[in-house]
Amino acid sequence: MGQVALITGASAGLGEQFAHRFARDGHDVILVARNEARLNALAERLRIQKVRAFVMPFDLADPKTPGALFDAVKEKGLEVDFLVNNAGFGTSGSFLDLALERELEMVQVNCTALLALCHLFVRPMKARGRGRVLNIASTAAFQPGPFMATYFATKAFVLSFSEALGHELEGTGVTVTASCPGATMTEFSKVSGNDKSRLFQRPGVARAEDVVDEAYEAMMEGVDVKVHGWLNVLAAQSVRLAPRAVLRSIAASLNLPPGS
Repeated sequence: MGQVALITGASAGLGEQFAHRFARDGHDVILVARNEARLNALAERLRIQKVRAFVMPFDLADPKTPGALFDAVKEKGLEVDFLVNNAGFGTSGSFLDLALERELEMVQVNCTALLALCHLFVRPMKARGRGRVLNIASTAAFQPGPFMATYFATKAFVLSFSEALGHELEGTGVTVTASCPGATMTEFSKVSGNDKSRLFQRPGVARAEDVVDEAYEAMMEGVDVKVHGWLNVLAAQSVRLAPRAVLRSIAASLNLPPGS
């Protein structure tokens, strides 16, 4: 029998692909994002696959959203079996040159909202003795990232928090998976402004479908951390050996556009 997946940031990119992946396995989906028109269009496509798709247009930049979303799900009589915290964004540039309001909004969406949603939705999972949480971190979580300083820091939080929460939930029937993709072909790079960076100009940028399939399977298997792509796995492991100053310099060079 199909279960229910709640997916944030579902209107595009990885979130949209996750919605299709859950529907393909017969699971109903709760679609959360700001763009209601996109969510409605996606929901219509998913319903063709004979699953229920619930559109919930919420803005996670609003601190009140997690509580309001939890109440809206409860009012519909739905129990969330899979929580996918995918919503997030980044910015590019020297931190002091960026708008403070946008950086604080990033922390709210990438960290605070994720934390609140885990607290609200995982407690009922634990009470039922079953559930899966998938938090989208990044390979950015493994080192500091000059010129994307706040984004890298938020993903470090997501990874650390996910591992700790997963450990606390051992033996309860609920698992937490942190997915750590590298550069991926989605709208993220354009929104963050780093689509022209060396990172995204290099070969090997991942397809969203591949990242989603691997993260989905890892979540279903209860894997705690999943880094996408063997080159990213090697890079993530190398941070344990390389000097921090070297790691900062490499990240800075990749986050700058060519010619900078």
